[in-house]
Amino acid sequence: MAREDDIVELLTAIREGQREQLAKQDEALAMQRRQFDMAEQQFQRAVKLNDRAEQLQDRSAAIMANARRAMMVVLPLIFVAIGVLLWLIFR
Repeated sequence: MAREDDIVELLTAIREGQREQLAKQDEALAMQRRQFDMAEQQFQRAVKLNDRAEQLQDRSAAIMANARRAMMVVLPLIFVAIGVLLWLIFR
């Protein structure tokens, strides 16, 4: 009987160890899920930031294109005005 009692105690200890191990695995899995959720949120924020940066770059490119077109008109007018002023001064 003592041997059977020892076997029962050992099996009980093994079962308790397995329960503890399963509880620890559940905790680890929950922590991994939280980390995954945080990583997914950070990824979504990064995507939004990249989209916003792309929009800003597009607007900046449009502004620069308009500025180039304006300079093509303004610079010749400035040179003509300077030429007229010099002509009036030295006339």
